[in-house]
Amino acid sequence: MSESTAEQDTAAQKSKIKHLPAWYVILKMVQYRPKLWLINLSAMLLLTIFWQLPGIVMREFFNILTGNEQAGLNIWTIAALFLAFEIGRDLSLVGLIRSNVPFFVHTMTLLRKNLLKYILKRPGAKALPDSPGEATSRFGGDVFEIPLFALWLNDIQGSMLFGIIAIVIMLSINPTITLIAIVPFIFVGFIAAAATNKIEMYRRASRRAAGIVVGFIGEFFGAAQAVKVATAEEGVIRHFRMLNDDRRKVALRDRLFNEVLNSIFRNGVNLGTGVILVLAGQAMQAGTFTVGDFWLFVFFLDGISELTTFTGLLVARYKQIGVSVERMTRLMEGAPEKALVEFSPVYMDGNFPKVTYPEKTPSDHLETLDVEHMSYHYPGTDHGIEDIGMRLKRGTLTVVTGRVGSGKTTLLRALLGLLPRDRGEVCWNGARVDDPGNFFTPPRCAYTAQVPRLFSNSLRDNLLMGLDKPDSSIERAIRLAVMEKDMTELEKGLETMVGPKGVKLSGGQIQRTAAARMFVREPELLVFDDLSSALDVETERALWERVLDGEGGWQDGNRVPRQFTCLVVSHRKAALHRADHIIVLKDGRIEAEGALNELLASCEEMQRLYHGETAGEKEERALAQ
Repeated sequence: MSESTAEQDTAAQKSKIKHLPAWYVILKMVQYRPKLWLINLSAMLLLTIFWQLPGIVMREFFNILTGNEQAGLNIWTIAALFLAFEIGRDLSLVGLIRSNVPFFVHTMTLLRKNLLKYILKRPGAKALPDSPGEATSRFGGDVFEIPLFALWLNDIQGSMLFGIIAIVIMLSINPTITLIAIVPFIFVGFIAAAATNKIEMYRRASRRAAGIVVGFIGEFFGAAQAVKVATAEEGVIRHFRMLNDDRRKVALRDRLFNEVLNSIFRNGVNLGTGVILVLAGQAMQAGTFTVGDFWLFVFFLDGISELTTFTGLLVARYKQIGVSVERMTRLMEGAPEKALVEFSPVYMDGNFPKVTYPEKTPSDHLETLDVEHMSYHYPGTDHGIEDIGMRLKRGTLTVVTGRVGSGKTTLLRALLGLLPRDRGEVCWNGARVDDPGNFFTPPRCAYTAQVPRLFSNSLRDNLLMGLDKPDSSIERAIRLAVMEKDMTELEKGLETMVGPKGVKLSGGQIQRTAAARMFVREPELLVFDDLSSALDVETERALWERVLDGEGGWQDGNRVPRQFTCLVVSHRKAALHRADHIIVLKDGRIEAEGALNELLASCEEMQRLYHGETAGEKEERALAQ
């Protein structure tokens, strides 16, 4: 990546993203755990003092050795002082450690909690602004930078205290040598200030390149089977090497620039020591400068060098924190301005709050679901849905069908709040739903997407996902999903590990597992997006029979009311024949709606969809013959 490209990328991002200033984020983390931060600061200041006092005592020690002592100290007194200073320093280090680690853990947990909170609040079908690998890096290195800098503020205050005391003592001994010796450090400070823009640019490029590599690794592992089928291993590895080489170059540039700066900072002490060597000789001959003074000056200059180095590092790090805050804010796009630093409890001692799941109340009972004038268009395009209206009644099966790209999935996502609709109104039993993303969740509604997501865990955990349900409820959900035969074939039944994304299950088993996950939550409304695409005809027929008639079927010549209300995207005939109402979409609009027989008689689009068999249906028909 060229410097000009990195600078353009920086300017473009800054123009689009409004984020909190770095100082404000750091301040809020200090305010979140002020006691820990103040304890850390106090321990650092005490450590600075106990670190400095041995240098003063050593001055007297060298003066004793050279016969220039002016104080009434002897060797044993000096040894006792050293012991006292060592004990004080160790106690200060204990205070630092006892406050440092909890501050780190609490503040990083808060930042990660807020990041995750607002990521989960995003419309579910809206992609993250960056790749999964880059997003993951926000939770690592970017979050780490904030508490680190907050604690470094204590370090710099300790270094400043050291520098002030050192310069005052040095001035009292020999003002001329002192002033000339600290000139190199002032010069180094100007270099540090001038280099901050370069530091920011190199760090941004390095972080971005690292995120791209991590993201590619994640995508590669997720698509390993596709890569093998396409025999594209060599090409993928070649591309990975290219990405990693780009990362290596920008990381090397970033590291080299920082090392050069550190070298300049640390050479300040060598320049200062050289000045002392030149000037101290004449002062010693005149009797105004002792060997102990010389040792003390060198000792102090080393501490002042650390102050200069650390100040330059702190300025550079502050620029880097600005990049980190910007990246985290980008990941939380759409969140309130101060969402990143919202205060809330974090539980670090093992006493976690009890997780509760909403119980079904009378208001959750569904009688009617009305949708009026619902529209959504993908940003910058004309694609989407326009002026959708429909009514779902309790216990009915409504099927949405249409060609590929007609807007079927978009309709479901806009209804459920997974996409932010442009306009329209959704009413549950006549009451307007203002926040569909949070409303259409269990126990009111459950949804299975076109590509169900399973986790690398046991089948039981994939069904419950933390929900506390008895085995009887799980068995009922498995029966509704037509999975009882599969359970006898799985090695460990419910405890079978399904692998990443359910790789150890077939496509049909993955779909039925996702369906069982819905059923075990006993929602009022079931929303399926092409649930049966990987099921054979008989399994699909059995599934719909159990879902629609499973709660009693017919009794005394009367049909028992269904428990579930279903909204389904499907082109499969088994679903179409069982549908109470069918909505035909074309180019994002409702082309026609009604019962299957009516549509087959009057709707040309429905005729084409119904009589145009899919490849899977043709294969099943051929095998049956």
